[in-house]
Amino acid sequence: MTAGLTLAVDAMSGDHGAAVAVPAALDVLTSTPDLRLIIVGRGDVLRPLLTGADPGRCTLVEASEVVGMDERPQDALRRKKDSSMRVAINLVKRGEAAACVSAGNTGALLATARFVLGMVPGIDRPAIVSAVPAAHGHTVMLDLGANPDCTADHLVQFAVMGSVIAADLHGIDRPRVALLNIGEEDIKGTDEIREAHKRLAGAPINYRGAWPARRSTTGASSKATTFSRATWMSWSPTASPATSR
Repeated sequence: MTAGLTLAVDAMSGDHGAAVAVPAALDVLTSTPDLRLIIVGRGDVLRPLLTGADPGRCTLVEASEVVGMDERPQDALRRKKDSSMRVAINLVKRGEAAACVSAGNTGALLATARFVLGMVPGIDRPAIVSAVPAAHGHTVMLDLGANPDCTADHLVQFAVMGSVIAADLHGIDRPRVALLNIGEEDIKGTDEIREAHKRLAGAPINYRGAWPARRSTTGASSKATTFSRATWMSWSPTASPATSR
């Protein structure tokens, strides 16, 4: 999955900044022989931390600014065009990196990525995704905080995004998809949830219906958003629980 992959690492952002980000990045580089990293940030801070790194696989791109964890996303976007976060995302835009990795201000990261990279056609909003342990593997949940509220359209889009993640990144054949709700009955939930449920039933994914939160860790389903506005996906290391039944 990482063959020939180049990642841009925003090494300055986050609660602990370069002191944590750079050693972690180098550990990943050591354990992944076909990975290449572009470390982005202030040269005076990063050069001592990169001593001994393979220059053929780890390069430095300088950026003079850092986005604070308490900074408003719109301020970071408008005023810090030479931040380590912005420069790392610009590398993706220019095709020099396949993706940007950052432990920084989530709101600023999403706003900057959306502004610089744009959205995939058919997708209106970005979503935060995470794999949550489940009885038979993991449940991939989204959105986990990028959006305080969602329309039915957004939930359907998250379901498709989650299904693609499970299929392409984890090799799951027809990952099961469910909508996180307060119950399984069609009459339960908000107007947005009920409308999303109707649309998902006709979507080109393996939709299994609306499920309550307790089922998100049983490994019997497939994908979720936050605030009871969710869609979840689960997969297992073995073939049978991960494929549809």
